[in-house]
Amino acid sequence: MAENQTNKSNFIAGLLLILLGIFLLSAQFGYICWENLWPFFLIIGGVLFFLGFLVNHRNYGLLMPGSVLTVIGLLFLYTNAGRWYEMEYLWPTFVLAPGIGFILMYLFGPKGNGLWIPAIILCTIALVFYARFWFIFRYWPLILIAIGLYILINASKKKSSSESKNPVDFTGNGGA
Repeated sequence: MAENQTNKSNFIAGLLLILLGIFLLSAQFGYICWENLWPFFLIIGGVLFFLGFLVNHRNYGLLMPGSVLTVIGLLFLYTNAGRWYEMEYLWPTFVLAPGIGFILMYLFGPKGNGLWIPAIILCTIALVFYARFWFIFRYWPLILIAIGLYILINASKKKSSSESKNPVDFTGNGGA
């Protein structure tokens, strides 16, 4: 069984090396334009990390490099199409990418791992900087106001419901 697994791994590694060699040789002789395709290496690397996780779910740590490489590869693929000037507005993606990785590790890792904390921190930082550049997010502090109002309303509801459970005795008998 172990020998069969080793043969399978060697076959996949050999096949990947042959395909990589063909690709690089084609790029070297000008059949493939390297300037447009290099982000795909990042994306493919990210996908391979995701596949490694799918093969063995205990390796949930593979989700972090998978998400970082995939998100950054997609960003570079987008900007490489003549949009490098937009990096001025898209740089928070570098903060968002590990945030997405932490979200995936939290969701697919062992329960109670606490990885939601860095996920929320990184995603919030990225979204705050994205909001700085986009007009629609000019009013994002309204979200904070709405959350604050929600908390205040819930607190007053809980207070009134706890008072109704223990009514005040106005008779002076002390409940006797």
